[in-house]
Amino acid sequence: MRKLKLDELNRVSVDDFKKQEKLPVTVILDSVRSLHNVGSIFRTSDGFAVERIILCGITGQPPHREIEKTALGATQSIDWYYYEDIVEAITELKQSHYKIIAIEQAENSTSLNDFKPLAEEKYALIFGNEVNGVSEEAMKQIDGCIEIPQFGTKHSFNIVVSAGVVLWDFFAKINFNY
Repeated sequence: MRKLKLDELNRVSVDDFKKQEKLPVTVILDSVRSLHNVGSIFRTSDGFAVERIILCGITGQPPHREIEKTALGATQSIDWYYYEDIVEAITELKQSHYKIIAIEQAENSTSLNDFKPLAEEKYALIFGNEVNGVSEEAMKQIDGCIEIPQFGTKHSFNIVVSAGVVLWDFFAKINFNY
């Protein structure tokens, strides 16, 4: 087996990426502290071709060298917006008919393996602060909550791991009918 070289990866240009069909998902970062986490989520969102990222509260914004360190240029390909108030962001998304889904451990949450996204729906997935999770203000506005099953002693994934797991799950279920 041979690893592929960079020029064999068939990467699209930023302009072509912006024109291509996107996963009907908007990622919302709810007061994410770590700039490296923000950058990594930009990069992961680029990998799964999400529509956009909405940064809320204390979440850092590009341009910033600590975000770029892990984003590797994805801040140029992924559209992003900043809202100081997450409730305002959620309200606008609801007016555009997005289903607002928190990724959180909560009462009556749906296990990720049981959640079936529909290709004709638009989703906004909220990923919360590294310590406090999704804010109470946001939790009061959601249409549903997805929990990632966990089987170890910590019951806590890093936000970037959570985003990767959930975005892959949505991508696979919508595009490959998993």
